[in-house]
Amino acid sequence: MITFIVSLIVLVVGFMTYGVLVEKIFGIEPERKTPALTKTDGVDYVPMAPWRIFLVQFLNIAGLGPIFGAIMGIFYGPAAFLWIVFGTIFAGGVHDYLSGMMSIRKGGVSLPEIVGDELGTKIKGFMRVLSLVLLILLTTTFLSGPATLLQGLVGLQTIDFGGHMIPIAWVLIIFGYYALATVLPVDKLIGRFYPIFGGILLFMGIGIMIVMLWGHSAEMPEVFDGLHNRQTNGLPLFPMMFVSIACGAISGFHGTQSPIMARCVTNERQGRWIFYGAMVAEGILALIWAAAAGTFFADKDMYGIDGLQAFAAAHPGENIAALVIDKVSRSWLDTIGGILAIIGVIAAPITSGDTALRSARLIVADFLKWDQRPIPKRLMIALPLFLCVFGMVFVDFNIVWRYFAWTNQTLAVFTLWAGTMWLYRKEHSEVSIQQSDYKYGWLIAAVPALFMTVVCISYILIAPEGFHLHLW
Repeated sequence: MITFIVSLIVLVVGFMTYGVLVEKIFGIEPERKTPALTKTDGVDYVPMAPWRIFLVQFLNIAGLGPIFGAIMGIFYGPAAFLWIVFGTIFAGGVHDYLSGMMSIRKGGVSLPEIVGDELGTKIKGFMRVLSLVLLILLTTTFLSGPATLLQGLVGLQTIDFGGHMIPIAWVLIIFGYYALATVLPVDKLIGRFYPIFGGILLFMGIGIMIVMLWGHSAEMPEVFDGLHNRQTNGLPLFPMMFVSIACGAISGFHGTQSPIMARCVTNERQGRWIFYGAMVAEGILALIWAAAAGTFFADKDMYGIDGLQAFAAAHPGENIAALVIDKVSRSWLDTIGGILAIIGVIAAPITSGDTALRSARLIVADFLKWDQRPIPKRLMIALPLFLCVFGMVFVDFNIVWRYFAWTNQTLAVFTLWAGTMWLYRKEHSEVSIQQSDYKYGWLIAAVPALFMTVVCISYILIAPEGFHLHLW
C-alpha cells in the first residue's frame, strides 16, 4: 500500500512541477493562433472545448496499453511501479507534450512530418513506414482484445484458425464501427461520445483502486519486497519490462495521436493539461492495474505476483491480461460495477483502434497532400488500411502484441530525438530572457531519448522475436 500511495503522489507532484518546467522550456505563446482556428475545415481541424479534448486524448492514448501492458509488466515484480512513475514523468509526459505542441507549431501536421522536419528527409520516409506499421499492429491488438472480452459476455460465432479461436462476429461488428469513425468528421463520433467513454474508464480505475485499498491493501506488492526479476519465463527484467509496459510509461503511439487533438486545441496554454496531463492520468491507470493484478491472486500462502504467475501457467496460449481484467472486475466490483468496468476496458481499446486508423489516414493524406474534405478521397486511403488490419486479425494475439510493443517504443525514440533537435535549435536560434534561464533545456528530451534508444536496441537483440542473443 505504501508503494502505491507514494507512487500516486509522485505522479501528481510530477505533473505540477516537472510538467510546468517542460512547458516553460518549450515556451508557449498564448497569443499565437492555433491550426484549429487558422485551418478550420469541419473534418479534422475543428475547435473543441479543452475538457472535451483532454478526455478524448486520454481515451485515445489509453486503449489496452496502460492496462494490458501494466498487467504484463507486473510479472517482473514491483520494479514495474518505478518504471511507470518515473517513465511517465520524465519520458512519457515529455514525449506526449512535445509531439502535441510541435504539431501545433507546425500547423497540425502528423508525426512523420514532425520528425522528418527535425531529423531529415530519409528519416521522414522511414517514419511514415514505421508509423503505419505500428498503427496497423495497434489497431489489430485493439480489435482482437475487446472482441475476446465481448465474446466472453455475449458469445457469437467464432472460427478456428490454426488452433486459435477467433470471435469473427465481434471482429466484424467492431470493424464496421472502425470504418465509420475513421472517415467521419472528428466532432461527430469522437468529439461527441468519447468523453463519455473516457469518464467510464476513469470510473472503472477509481472503483478498482477503492476496493483494492480498502479491502486488499495488506496483500499489495511493495518495492521493499525486492526489485529482483520475478518473471518465470527466463527473460531479463532489462530491457523486457521497459517494452512490456507499452503506453503505461511511454508510448510512440501517443505521438501519432497527439496531432489529432493538436488540430482541435484553441490555445497553447491548454497543452500541458491535455498532452502531459493525459499521460499522467494514464500512468495512474497503469499503476492501478499493475497493483490490482499483483494483489488479486494473493492469499495467506502465496505472494500476489507468484499467484499471478500460477494463474498464467494454468491458461497457456490464452490472453492472460484479458482474463485478469475479467476476473478482477467481476470479483471486486460485483455485477453492475463489473459490467461498467468491462465496458470501460472494452471501449478504451475500440476507441483507440479507430483513432489509430484515423491517424494512419492523416499520415497518408499528409504524404500525398490530399484534401480530406471529399469523402471519396478519405475512403481511397482508408480502404487499403482496413484490408491490412483485417488480415492481421488472424495472427496470434500474443505475437502481434510483442511486435507492437517494440515498434511502439522504437517510434517513441525517434519522436524524442526530434523533440531534442527542436529544442536545441530553438535554444540556439532565439535570444530571450527565457532562453538564458533554461540553457541546455533540450536535455529534457535527449536523456529519455538516449535511455529508450538503449532499451529498444537491447530488446531486439535479446527478445525471442528478435535475434535471441544471450544477455551478456
